[in-house]
Order: sequence, then structure tokens, then C-alpha cells
Amino acid sequence: MGVGDESGLKRLKVIVTRTREQVEPLASRIEALGHEVVRCPLIELEPIGLEEIDIAGYDRVAVTSPFAARELLRRARGELPPVAAIGPGTAAALREGGVEPALVSLVSTQEGLVAELAGSEERTLFAGAESARRHLVDALGAEFVPLYRTHRLRPETPPAGDLVVLASASAAEALGALGLELPTVSIGPETTRAARAAGMRVVEEAETHDLDGLVAAVARAAV
Repeated sequence: MGVGDESGLKRLKVIVTRTREQVEPLASRIEALGHEVVRCPLIELEPIGLEEIDIAGYDRVAVTSPFAARELLRRARGELPPVAAIGPGTAAALREGGVEPALVSLVSTQEGLVAELAGSEERTLFAGAESARRHLVDALGAEFVPLYRTHRLRPETPPAGDLVVLASASAAEALGALGLELPTVSIGPETTRAARAAGMRVVEEAETHDLDGLVAAVARAAV
């Protein structure tokens, strides 16, 4: 897999599957490591639902992705209650919008967020993808509002490379639908779980579930 250089690192052909709007920051950083990058978005995100979301009466809002965080801030009407975020990437999107998250789960899964909120009786709004798992709803009695829909993209020609980078469970499912058998790097536990369920071999999982973590995981995979 890949071609080695004098440092002993393999120069890989890395397939980046993020959406068209998100692909470039990750692709350019992987190229800076000396690898060739194949830009192959496998999903696209479509905002759905009400253009204005009344958040009055909620004690807390939970968001589980950067896109959900941005859509929440764009559409929320009323005084924003404390916002709980899954992972540093989602937290960063909130901060970019001028909101400091009240809680960032240490484990980047819905289970991780629920574990840190256990015992709370606060009225919670879960704002996320239409297809998101409802563990937060079931465990916390939260109300759910869909902010976006995920569509799979199928390239005309399946991408070829040494390694695939997956930044979401949806991208993992889309990759599995292509029937490719390529080693993968995952952004976090939920993406890893989806990748393995789709028959993918996960060789590295990001230690921090954000862009920095993905780039570091790719670097480890090249050793």
C-alpha cells in the first residue's frame, strides 16, 4: 500500500469523502503530509424543516454535528438555552457562530452525551439529521427537530486509492454501498461502527473527533 520515502512513511493515495463544501480543508492538509488526495464526496446535506425554530421553553439543546450546529444557530428564534455538543468538531462550529457550548461530550457518540447528562430532568431539544438515531430522545425524553437530510452520492467510476477517510456514519454507509474493500480512517466511534457494519476495515480512528484528529490518524496510517 503506497510508496515509501526516505523517512519510512508511505506516500498514499487517500480518498476523501466529505461533502463538496467540506472537502477542501481536509484534502489540503493531507496533501501537506505528502500524500495524493482523491476528492470523492459521497454525501450531500440538504437543509429541511422550518426556517425559524422556536426554542422558547427548552432548558437545553443538543446538537450532534457541525452542520446541525450551524443550522441551529441560523434558525433559532428566542433566547438560546445552554447547548450540549457531541465532540470538538461540533463544538468548534458553535464557537464559530459565537456560542460557547455548555457541554462537550468526552465520547463522541449519543451514548457519551447521555452518560454526561444522566439524571437531568431538563427539557431538551435534539436538533440534528433527519436520519439520526433517536437514542437521545429515548434516553432523555428529548424532543426532536430535523434540520437536514443526508443524500448519498454515487460516483460514475468508483474511486481508487490506498486509504479512505470517513468523517461521518453516512459517508461510511455510502462507501459500503459501493462495494469497495479499502482500509479506512474514521473520525470517531459512530463512524467506526457504521464502517464495520458496512464491511469496511478500519485501520485508524481519530483520537480527537475533528479535523486535527483525522489528519493525525491519516499520518499514523502511513507509518
